Amino acid sequence: MFPLNTFNNLCVFFLLLMIYSAAGWVGEMIYCSVGKGHICEKRGFLNGFICPIYGHGALLVLYVLHGGFKNPILTFLCGMVLTSALEYFTSWFMEKLFHMRWWDYSKKKIQINGRVCLLNSVLFGLACVLLCHVVNPPVMAWLFRIGDTYTVPAASFLFGIYLMDNILSVRSAIQLSNRTEKLHQLQQEVRQHLAAAAENLGDKVAEGRERYLQSVDNMTRDFMEGQSTQQLQAHYDAYLDERRRQLQLLRSGQDMFERRLLRSHPNLRSSHDEQLNQLRRRLDRIKAEAKAHREKK
Repeated sequence: MFPLNTFNNLCVFFLLLMIYSAAGWVGEMIYCSVGKGHICEKRGFLNGFICPIYGHGALLVLYVLHGGFKNPILTFLCGMVLTSALEYFTSWFMEKLFHMRWWDYSKKKIQINGRVCLLNSVLFGLACVLLCHVVNPPVMAWLFRIGDTYTVPAASFLFGIYLMDNILSVRSAIQLSNRTEKLHQLQQEVRQHLAAAAENLGDKVAEGRERYLQSVDNMTRDFMEGQSTQQLQAHYDAYLDERRRQLQLLRSGQDMFERRLLRSHPNLRSSHDEQLNQLRRRLDRIKAEAKAHREKK
């Protein structure tokens, strides 16, 4: 591999990142579509047609292995270890950053904490052999052959788009994480108030029954207690109406970038899965309504 000591070399490095990120996105789309038997939703964390983890994995392997070993088996084993380590770290880091797990291999037979699995690791190892021994030499030679007249403008243009896409995607992921957290807090608050309301109403009924049994003269007081109970119920009804309105606003406030993240990560998990599933159900309703509207036309 080449040193990153000149601006032109940095541009070639970035173009390699984009090429292999795009190739990884194409590979993942094919893999997921074949597995599901139909063309799946657009994959990837970013809005563009790239999966940067594949590009970073490819460059990590190329630089650590110095373009690959002469023995393909050794390239396979080392590539499998490096890419699996990168996938594990990326899964852990993104979960810590966004409080959501973006992929989950828990249902696979051989896996580690749901972050990596043997099947994918083997596929990554095979891809590393193909990358080092077949794909990268001619691609890298072509990029250096066309020269900085083309590589510098192309890299500069793509870097601007890549940077903007990262900013938008990170912003949407943070918004989605915050939305599920607020939904969870609001629903917990409603549950606590409902429990308190039920307890208070139960106490009022018990007190009224005891006083009624003690003396018929207390019937008027019981009636007044009933009025208090009705007022208490009205208070909680008003409270719940306001909370329902807030919940509806939270569920309906997603922008198109948040909805795309939900579509592109069907196995997305959160510490508040109940709230995340509510957002998914709303997304499904939006899709169903849009489909029905198109069919009417």
